This record gives sequence, C-alpha cells and structure tokens, in this order.
Amino acid sequence: MKNITHLRTHETLHHIKEKINLLIERVYKPFTNFVPYETFRYGLCGGANTAFDIFLYFIFYNFVLQKQMVYIGFITISPYIAAFLIVFPITFCTGFLLAKYFTFTRSTLRGRIQLMRYGITVMFSIFLNYVFLKIFVEIFHVYPTPSKVITTGFVVVFSYFSQKHFTFGHARQRLEQ
Repeated sequence: MKNITHLRTHETLHHIKEKINLLIERVYKPFTNFVPYETFRYGLCGGANTAFDIFLYFIFYNFVLQKQMVYIGFITISPYIAAFLIVFPITFCTGFLLAKYFTFTRSTLRGRIQLMRYGITVMFSIFLNYVFLKIFVEIFHVYPTPSKVITTGFVVVFSYFSQKHFTFGHARQRLEQ
C-alpha cells in the first residue's frame, strides 16, 4: 500500500511539473527572439517566487504580527525583520525547487550539492536583506513593505549572478564543453 501511495504521489508531481513546463513554454513564445529560454525561466520562476515572498511578507507583517514588536526571551525583533524571518524558510524551499526543476534542469550536480550551494548564496542574500531593510526603514524612513520591494530588487540581481555562476554554474560549463 505504501508503494502505491508513493507511486501516485510521484505521478501527481510529474503531472504538475509537466503542466507548469507547458505554461512556461506558452508564455515564452513571444520572447523567443529576445531572451534565452533558461534566462526567461529564471526570471519567470524567480518572479513568481518573489511575488509569493512579498505577498507572504505583507500578510505576516500586517495581519499575523500586526506590526508589533516580537519579544523572544532576551531579544526583541522588529516586526519587519520578524516577518522576513518567518517568510524566509518558505520561499527558500519554493525558490530552490523552482530553480532545480524548472530553471537549471540541465545541471548534472547532485541535488545535495545544489542545495548546499543554494544555501550559501541564500545566506548571503539574508545578510543583504537584513542590511537593506535596516537602511531603508531606519535611515531613509521608507515604509517596510516598499522597503522589502526595493531590497528584493538588489537581492535578485545578486541571486541571479550567484545562481548562474556558482550554484548551477559548474554543471552548465561541463555540458557546454
């Protein structure tokens, strides 16, 4: 019974993956002459994950945390940083899965190596998020949600180049040789 359930789950996930790939291919058609397919997939998947991240951030900051400071024992966390810390693990997982299964599908690196490299680049992205959120909110006095949007712009540029050249780069170089 356990094997049948596993098989059905695998078939369902494969079906969902195929549907998403078909959607990406349809959306890509008008851009065929302008953007390489892998770059387009990165932008589309990354854009979807970023929109998901900002949506979750907005929900957690405004409705879950209700813009209140979060007191955890000996430390107090501002609501905009707490919202980021709550949302991060969710979008880390969705971002990795989208990159692995829909963007850099030709990579021959083992999944655990990709995940480790992805984790390294994302840890640096966390640092960038923290620094930029602090700067925009506390120094420039920009509201937290627009600050998150601006911060995301900077982090996306870093993420694109690090994923392209580090996380999945070695596998791509081997394939092109």
